[in-house]
Formats: sequence, structure tokens, C-alpha cells
Amino acid sequence: MLALVEIAGQQFEVSEKAQLNVPHLKANVGEVVEFGNILLKNSDGNIEIGNPYLQGSVKATVLEHGKNKTVLVFHKKRRKGHRKLNGFRHQYTKIEITSIN
Repeated sequence: MLALVEIAGQQFEVSEKAQLNVPHLKANVGEVVEFGNILLKNSDGNIEIGNPYLQGSVKATVLEHGKNKTVLVFHKKRRKGHRKLNGFRHQYTKIEITSIN
């Protein structure tokens, strides 16, 4: 079974026992998180499309929290001698899909 789920404003294609990096969720490691915004469901060639969402839920277990690689932001104003370099790291949550209902 395959599903297209909306998690934290982004769409992810999920299947059971798949591991995903999603935007940071406010959940502790080991907790079970439930997502109810299912946009599309495909089970053995039978495709259901929501308008906008389908009934059901996707349950996942939080495995870990972390930070991605550094993204550098460089600002420059020509002929002024102004240069500025900033960097930041997006936080993510690694989850494992346990069930699709």
C-alpha cells in the first residue's frame, strides 16, 4: 500500500516500514505520531483520490531529531565593500511509518 500524505505542510509519498526525514515535529523520540491528511491512496492498483482529503490515518514512530547540512546565505552590495555570510541548519525529524489505515 502506498499513500501520499501531507506532513507539516509538505507532501510525502509513504509506504509501510519506510523511513523519512520530515520537518521538525514536536514529539519525543519513541512516540507514535498520527497524520490524518491523506491526499491519495494506492492499494494493489486501486487508486483513491481525496477531495481534498481521504478518511483514515497514517501512524509513524519518531526515531530521532537532527539537523541537515549547513545552508550558506551570502549577501553582497557591489562597489560598497559590504559582504555578509550567514549560515543555518534546518532541523528535521526522522520517522518510520508503522501503519496506513
